[in-house]
Amino acid sequence: MMLFTACAMAFAHGSNDVANGIGPMAAVVSIVQSGGELTQNSALPIWILIVGGCGIILGLATLGYRVIQTIGTKITELVPTRGFSAELAAAATVVLASRTGIPVSTTHIAVGAVVGVGLARGIGALDLRVIGGIFMSWVITLPVGALLSIFFFFFFRGVFL
Repeated sequence: MMLFTACAMAFAHGSNDVANGIGPMAAVVSIVQSGGELTQNSALPIWILIVGGCGIILGLATLGYRVIQTIGTKITELVPTRGFSAELAAAATVVLASRTGIPVSTTHIAVGAVVGVGLARGIGALDLRVIGGIFMSWVITLPVGALLSIFFFFFFRGVFL
């Protein structure tokens, strides 16, 4: 059963995170190919999917092990039944969100699922320091992402205008 949920989570991760990653690039390529016009539908070149898949693989191969280690061992104690429950819930949530077109974070959902199985045993089963660190990293990334996007916008506007 764990093999099934691992495959389900891998499928969910690929179906969601590759789409989130390549969406902006696909939009830019579509606009360039159409001569600057926005179109409702456009063809997605296979090379964009390959770049997205390679990006996911590169991320998992470099620092992904730290994320996997934190989710799998540091939030709460996971035994096979808890891991199965968390992974099945996370995979189902991600696939449902992907099917409805909602861009979600697979990692956020996986953390939520593991916190959920930990809470089923009571608040004392959770390492609140780890959860607090994860939460703070989520909060900090929003303004940092906004500031970087402002910087890059003005930088590229200055370069190209």
